[in-house]
Amino acid sequence: MLKVSLNHLPTIASIILYILSFYCLSNCLKTAPIGVAYAIWSALGIVLVTIVGIIAFKQTPDWAAILGLLLIIIGVGVLNLFSKMSLH
Repeated sequence: MLKVSLNHLPTIASIILYILSFYCLSNCLKTAPIGVAYAIWSALGIVLVTIVGIIAFKQTPDWAAILGLLLIIIGVGVLNLFSKMSLH
């Protein structure tokens, strides 16, 4: 029987979540252009990691970090609203 210690659980969870995220991204690529899908995927990852840092590690983003996050979010919004990228 395979023994898994509590020290291995974060690694196992990370691997499972990476597989799940790539699966979800591949499903999005069936209907969205790769540039748009990857922009959303990347921006969402950056924002969520920042939120985890704030909550779990008590990190406080400075004005430059907040501005950068807002520019990323605005950029994805502009890409989705105004881009004429065609589907496959």
